[in-house]
Amino acid sequence: MTPEEFRKHGHAVVDWIADYRARLETLPVMAQTAPGDVKALLPSSPPQTPESFDAILADLDRIVVPGLSLWQHPRFFGYFPANSLLASVLGDYVSTGLGVIGLAWQSSPALTEVEEVATDWLRQMVGLSTAWSGVIQDTASTSTLVALLCARERATNFALARGGLQAEDRPLVIYASAHSHSSVDKAALLAGFGRDNIRLVAHDDAYALRADALDEAIRADLAAGRTPCAVVATTGTTTTTAIDPVGAIATVARAHGLWLHVDAAMAGSAMCLPECRWMWDGIEGADSIVLNPHKWLGVAFDCSVYYVRDAEHLVRVMSTHPSYLQSNADGRVKNYRDWGLPLGRRFRALKLWFLIREQGVAGLQARLRRDLANARWLAEQVQSTQDWRVLAPVRLQTVCVRHEPAGLAGEALDRHTQAWAERLNRSGLTYLTPAVLDGRWMVRVSIGAEATERAHVEAVWQAMQREAAAGAARR
Repeated sequence: MTPEEFRKHGHAVVDWIADYRARLETLPVMAQTAPGDVKALLPSSPPQTPESFDAILADLDRIVVPGLSLWQHPRFFGYFPANSLLASVLGDYVSTGLGVIGLAWQSSPALTEVEEVATDWLRQMVGLSTAWSGVIQDTASTSTLVALLCARERATNFALARGGLQAEDRPLVIYASAHSHSSVDKAALLAGFGRDNIRLVAHDDAYALRADALDEAIRADLAAGRTPCAVVATTGTTTTTAIDPVGAIATVARAHGLWLHVDAAMAGSAMCLPECRWMWDGIEGADSIVLNPHKWLGVAFDCSVYYVRDAEHLVRVMSTHPSYLQSNADGRVKNYRDWGLPLGRRFRALKLWFLIREQGVAGLQARLRRDLANARWLAEQVQSTQDWRVLAPVRLQTVCVRHEPAGLAGEALDRHTQAWAERLNRSGLTYLTPAVLDGRWMVRVSIGAEATERAHVEAVWQAMQREAAAGAARR
């Protein structure tokens, strides 16, 4: 493809994306395909001769879009908001078009320095002090793994330079709530702690980790000859968006010398609102934080920002110094290859930088406040409607609900919940996520797509009532 052909086809791609976004509301929210349907439309062998770009673009409409669940749809209320605002899409497009790789500062100086500035802008936006330094990772899963690796090395005085965990006399222990994200479990396993050394700490009635229970668990492990290593607190848990008491947890962690990592992957965006920062009171007592601008804030996936207080410790754990990457700038610049797992880095900062500049802090704040208000409205409607319950405090933009008609309980109630949610999702009107809470199925309504307005929430609430009532009537 020549530059002139790229110009022509690039315009066509941008027009296609713009048309797709404009017609999004007319499409089914959840993919209506069965397993194997998409593969059946694709040839089993690669083309031997070039195909026209027009044919490739046409297959987006014929094959790809019908096989997608549409995360940008205004009635997408599943999982979590994963906004991809168009300004950020353009930043991602420019990053790919530039085709540069950040192996070291010198390999692409602007890649490093725009990232320094963009992550510092975000630091200011969420109210963190100047003690924090940020780096863009791909996802919160990677950020949490990096955090636990740093915790491991602090607890063992850099065992990686000796015999690693295999040379340690006492097992290291990780602490988290049962409501923490599954990536915490995965990171602990990949970091070599072992499943036997992961402690799930008791939570309160609002599903937040109890600091007193954490202290008890740590003391029990110390008495048993183990080494408490790290605790992961969550600001906005996956199922209910529960808020762990960061300040109280930090006090316990500090008393016992544990690393405190705070997972604010989705809820971190809310800290752009001063009125929400109570949710992570005590955050300055943490050692590391992760927040995902590629969720609610609106940056195109993937863009996870990992903040640390002790950047020198992070670099010592992660650094490599191959001769071919050394330059006379070393010592005066950041080499982000030493701030995470990969050696090569994409220019992810462009999409964050584009978004903040195009929206402005005020624009981002207005959208977050709209989503919070819509969640509160829905919770009020559910609470005031017979046979419906809100099951957890609505701190952010997620409302956990259950329809509980008289005479229905236990597994029968579970079947009813899953059935009406599945029918609603299959209708194409919306996408809701069923989940288990306290051993019973319920439905999460996660509000926060860029295009979602009150009218969309109202329409889905009416549909929820219709489907649940119809299901109960068929019993």
